[in-house]
Amino acid sequence: MPKVLDPFRFLLIAVAGWMNHHQLQMIEYLREENRVLRELLAGGRLRLNDDQRRRLAVRAKGLGRKILAELASIVTPETLLAWHRKLISAKYDGSGKRGVGRPSTNEEVASLVVRMAEENRDWGYRRIQGALANLGHDLARSTIAEILKRRGMEPAPERQRKTTWKEFLVSAGIKPAWSSG
Repeated sequence: MPKVLDPFRFLLIAVAGWMNHHQLQMIEYLREENRVLRELLAGGRLRLNDDQRRRLAVRAKGLGRKILAELASIVTPETLLAWHRKLISAKYDGSGKRGVGRPSTNEEVASLVVRMAEENRDWGYRRIQGALANLGHDLARSTIAEILKRRGMEPAPERQRKTTWKEFLVSAGIKPAWSSG
């Protein structure tokens, strides 16, 4: 026995068919409008801004190359897809967020390194590194060397050979006026 369509299903199918027909008419209108615009351009180049390129590229990617070729839009399908590739590569490019080189050492830590080197002239880079590690600062030996080099301080053997004015005056029995002790 054949099933009879209930009225709701029949109405749903009729509305869907009408909507499909209506959408096809809209698409045909837009295609014709594109043809007219291309005729008005007559081979001249369109200058699109970045926002227009982005909008077209996003829509084009969803359609695919075959459908884009059928639509014959104002730019070629290859151009649209190239714009999309460029958008994607820019999205995942982190170069704008990165700075040049390594981040610099905290100024507080750098001044602590210099202070340790001045107060303990016989300490080498590794000894300063160990003392900083005890204080919770993890610095490489080369970083300590670079900090001291930038401040014009020499390595431990050279620092140890040179006497400061304060030490010279104290060894000569003269109490410096600026001395606090």
